[in-house]
Amino acid sequence: MLQKYYTVKGYGENEIVIEKSRFICYINRATTEEEAVQFIQQIKKKHWDATHNCSAYIIGEHDQIQKANDDGEPSGTAGIPMLEVLKKKGLKDTVAVVTRYFGGIKLGAGGLVRAYGKSVSEGLKAAGIVERRLMRIMHVVIDYTWLGKVENELRSSVYTIKDIHYAENVELEIFVEEANKQLFVEWMTELTNGRAEIKEGNTEYLEELIEI
Repeated sequence: MLQKYYTVKGYGENEIVIEKSRFICYINRATTEEEAVQFIQQIKKKHWDATHNCSAYIIGEHDQIQKANDDGEPSGTAGIPMLEVLKKKGLKDTVAVVTRYFGGIKLGAGGLVRAYGKSVSEGLKAAGIVERRLMRIMHVVIDYTWLGKVENELRSSVYTIKDIHYAENVELEIFVEEANKQLFVEWMTELTNGRAEIKEGNTEYLEELIEI
């Protein structure tokens, strides 16, 4: 598993108008090619009357699957420029569809390349981009009397609380970088005067919204 990578937060859409042509960009996360194809088909069905529904997607840890489709636009003027935007942003597991309603003015090859590229760039802003970092989940079980202090210290620290479970005692799930596990254990032990039960859990990705 990758230690960290960029992808889209989720679904997003945005429309721009260039020379009277409408370009509507739809973005989504897709972890398999099947998911990407399904999303593309969904948009095509929604906009069955559009002049073009061009698409691009990039899937896999090592970008193994990369596809681009011009859907009737001149070869290389739509799908490839769309894919290039995804690659330049360093995104993984992302699918983009740009629906075009022709406005009567031809843009030329260069104009189309710029239009489809810009449409995807604006669509990505609408969807949001996240950095996913692989973290260790540390489980901390404490008595309720320690909750206020521990929670406050955690919220002003480098660590991120994933969840809090309230039962006979309180269990906090905390995202911790692999390299900081021992430091975390020592810090938490000192913070609670050794009253915390600390266990190591699974690894999970922590998502943080960023601008790239």
